Amino acid sequence: MFYSTEQKLLTQQAEITQFFQQQLHKAQLTTDNGDLYYGYVIPEHAKAAVVISSGRIEGLDKYQELIWELVKNNYAVFIIDHQGQGRSYRTLANPHKGFVNKFSDYADDLALFDRLIVSKLFTGKKIILGHSMGGAIAFDFLTRFEHNYSGVFLSAPMFDIYTKGTPKPLAKFAARTACLLGFNKFYAFGQTDYLAPAFVDNELTSSEVRYQLFRQTYQTDSVLQLGGVTYGWLNAAFDFMATLEQQQLSIPLFVASAEHDTVVDNQAQVALVHRQSNAILQTFANAKHELLFEQDCIRQAVLSRFYQFCDSLS
Repeated sequence: MFYSTEQKLLTQQAEITQFFQQQLHKAQLTTDNGDLYYGYVIPEHAKAAVVISSGRIEGLDKYQELIWELVKNNYAVFIIDHQGQGRSYRTLANPHKGFVNKFSDYADDLALFDRLIVSKLFTGKKIILGHSMGGAIAFDFLTRFEHNYSGVFLSAPMFDIYTKGTPKPLAKFAARTACLLGFNKFYAFGQTDYLAPAFVDNELTSSEVRYQLFRQTYQTDSVLQLGGVTYGWLNAAFDFMATLEQQQLSIPLFVASAEHDTVVDNQAQVALVHRQSNAILQTFANAKHELLFEQDCIRQAVLSRFYQFCDSLS
């Protein structure tokens, strides 16, 4: 398998950019609420299709390296910017505010994307690759809608939020109370418009080159920027996560967990995997939250397990 490396990444940017501009088909999917931005690329003899469900503040522009790498390994790739993310529509006057009416709205969009775009363009084996919030969205979609996916691989899925110094019951109470008082479209306590912390202060990855490329992309095109979450988003997320105890997947699940994650709660991943009949969890040592953007020794280990997982599916 081909693995992109930090050492060559900067010199390969011209090739990746050319691939992204010329080979990745990009379009808009119209919904009742607004347009969703998506992209896809299908190699001539693709062994399978990977549908990427990206995390919060992410979108297809951030995933250029991974999409390019997957195509080099003969996978078709489909990816959509979730509502309120990337180049898709945003509902609030301040586009930096992370907001959703119901968390299930995300999976409803993903189901529409699968039905109208993915299923019409690709008829072979399909796998979902979800990261963080996108992992939760993928899980919601797969448990609520009829589908023909062979398996799902989740990177640091958001099955609960790491609330740091705030007790979780207090965080839930604050979000619910704020919404009841009409503050659902206000930033949650401590949240702001888009910020780009210095690499030494970031909680996402220990790969400086990948971190700087991500921030550079968002600096170059400010439309991609997204700030913190509102009380409405937080309350919707907590409500959704409370339903996970009853959900069962009918297809194989692989959860890649980051040992040093300070964004999502790893214990919730363990608990959910234990409730499934066909699920595996592997913790990747020394990893921060963004496993797909980590330094090579971690990222290649994760992607190696991803490719093995894909090969194991019928």
